[in-house]
Amino acid sequence: MSKVTEIVESLSLPILEQLQLELVDIEYVKEGPNWFLRLYVDKDTGVDIEECGIVSERLSEKLDEVDPITHPYFLEVSSPGAERPLKKPEHFQKAIGKHVHIKTYEPIDNEKVFEGKLISFDGNELTVEYKVKTRAKTVTIPLEKVAKARLAVTFS
Repeated sequence: MSKVTEIVESLSLPILEQLQLELVDIEYVKEGPNWFLRLYVDKDTGVDIEECGIVSERLSEKLDEVDPITHPYFLEVSSPGAERPLKKPEHFQKAIGKHVHIKTYEPIDNEKVFEGKLISFDGNELTVEYKVKTRAKTVTIPLEKVAKARLAVTFS
């Protein structure tokens, strides 16, 4: 995590706790000539635009006080959406039984991308049930080998 995202996390957590929101992710990225500071927040019932606005206002005040970013940037606060990233152990725990998309740093069973149902997570390994054509397969993926993970929307 970069120093900016660490500072933003420490500034945002008390605000989010007060509003009973979860911090899903923070991005601090340059896109073209512009810098963006993005916070993704959520709660079990979903987050609305009004809540995002409150977080944005309160966090903006704190950022102005601390001033950890010396150049212009855009602050965006939003929901992570239906395909929310899975980064923290608690994210994986909540995703058990749901459809997930996992990319690994290196091949496991000659594959680097797995999409299927997250069967279990023990804190160190994920077990995913996925299909290859019509055959159901199960793979166990060590958490340290996960490059990216997110919920995946399925259409029946």
